[in-house]
Amino acid sequence: MVPILKYGEDDMSRVFSRTQLDNSEYISAVDAIISDVRARGDEALFEYALKFDRQVIDGGSILVSKEEIDAAYKSVDAKLVESIRKAKASILAYHSRQKDKFVNEFFPSGNDGKSKLGWIYRPLSRVGLYVPGGKASYPSTVLMTALPAKAAGVGEIIVATPNINNPAILVACNECGIDRIYKVGGAQAIAAMAYGTQSVPRVDLIAGPGNVFVTLAKKQVFGHVAIDMIAGPSEILVIADETADPVLLASDLLSQAEHDELAASILVTTSERIAQEVDRELARQTALLSRREIIEKSLTNNGAIILAKNMDEAIAIADRVAPEHLEVCAKDADKIALKLSNAGAIFVGNYSPEPLGDYFAGPSHVLPTSGSARYSSVLSVDTFMKKISYIEYDKDDLMSIGDDVIRLAESEGFTAHANTIKLRKKELKG
Repeated sequence: MVPILKYGEDDMSRVFSRTQLDNSEYISAVDAIISDVRARGDEALFEYALKFDRQVIDGGSILVSKEEIDAAYKSVDAKLVESIRKAKASILAYHSRQKDKFVNEFFPSGNDGKSKLGWIYRPLSRVGLYVPGGKASYPSTVLMTALPAKAAGVGEIIVATPNINNPAILVACNECGIDRIYKVGGAQAIAAMAYGTQSVPRVDLIAGPGNVFVTLAKKQVFGHVAIDMIAGPSEILVIADETADPVLLASDLLSQAEHDELAASILVTTSERIAQEVDRELARQTALLSRREIIEKSLTNNGAIILAKNMDEAIAIADRVAPEHLEVCAKDADKIALKLSNAGAIFVGNYSPEPLGDYFAGPSHVLPTSGSARYSSVLSVDTFMKKISYIEYDKDDLMSIGDDVIRLAESEGFTAHANTIKLRKKELKG
């Protein structure tokens, strides 16, 4: 069902050439929407809500009301609400442990230790989360973005979503303690949170996935506001040896292929038998799944099974791909995992399938894609914290290095910089 490729012999371009998609054709449209929202505020938001989302909203109805949230609870199965609450507890517990490392620290400096250097951590004051509509109607996105922000201690969390007809999203927002939910979507929602309107406050950071218009809008407003990342299509790479179960391997690959036609599902194995059996299993299981058409296109365009000579070569392949999700289904999986360098999240062993991370385990499922795991990280408490340098010198220490500061400043032509030290030296000399 997918090509079986031998590493070092066959063309690997379908595996190694995945980059951010070329969305240049949409840039002008996104720029126009951002400019319009920036200029006209709420008026533009209301017009775009009608045009793109077929929603009639105004200043009195742009916010989701308590009555709408109450109605959502009545229409969501009680067992789903219970599962949302269990997932919340797991995710919040994981990220609360991360918060423990953000400790203000100070250490003595200077000749006699009278000066002090260090750092101070502060959570962001207000963040905006985007929860998409359309194919990507995920209550889990609320949990996986809001709870790390909650653990970080963010002062205010708002959500923008066009998908208010999904009651599970409203329930998830309420369970996570979202302060305000706005009925806006698309590039216009990103612009509103980045610049502020009469109804939507400006935020410090925007997080969450979205379609091409949302992604380009986040890229465009970066600098006016922080963003979590620029996310591309979903990806999974599974490393397997001869001990793995081909039925389970195929199911894990299909869990990502069903996201959309652009998703990539890759198996890297040291066993030719496993490669052949997984290929057959992919065809068998796909025929039984509800999103068969999407899966077939995804596997045809982006799927691959790669035969590696040994586990070291498999690790090298995985690190070169730098996948969003990386499963290790092999003997000594935990030891192999610690040799890997590039991945958004690593799932270790036969009983850690990728959907466990999507919904429940604890770490956020908002992960770097398109090879960006080479240099970026999963959304976490870190995303919502900032680190401030702390510098406190006493007069003796400043004077002891004053001439060095003056010399460096003057070498760059900054006489005003140098003068701050000269004046203090003059004052101290009386």
